Amino acid sequence: MSAPQFDALPAALKSVQVRPLFVLHLDVKPIEIVGQTPGAFRRVGIVPSGTFAGERLAGVVLDGSNDWQTVRSDGSTRLDVRLLLRTDDGTNILMSYQGIRYGEADVLRRLDNGEPVDPARYYFRINPVFEAPSGKYEWLNRVIAVGTGHRFPDGPVYSVFEVL
Repeated sequence: MSAPQFDALPAALKSVQVRPLFVLHLDVKPIEIVGQTPGAFRRVGIVPSGTFAGERLAGVVLDGSNDWQTVRSDGSTRLDVRLLLRTDDGTNILMSYQGIRYGEADVLRRLDNGEPVDPARYYFRINPVFEAPSGKYEWLNRVIAVGTGHRFPDGPVYSVFEVL
């Protein structure tokens, strides 16, 4: 049995629809270097605060969040992030995501040095997952999300989208 050709699939299987969920800005302290480990070069970003805002939810990122990074041999950085969000109405929501940031060596060096870089010059994508309590935001528990990011000197900004 052969796989169907992409152009022969129904329209609903040929594209992905998204809608904006929120814009997330993280304040990140200077990166803490762990260094070369048996698996890869490791570093950690401590996230003391941040904000998120969208049509259906908005609020702040609480202190204690973090971004564990693996700098791989191909020059890409794999992100492993855990955030605690607090909505404007006081609900705590867990948000975790994996991500990849990759680009030409010069572009990544400029990012690491806090220099301005056009976000179109490198790849920076995430896949958030949420854990929300019962109530107003429990719908987040059933959302697949994707995001695209950009690294500013004080931390990243992400446009996060719900996949429909």
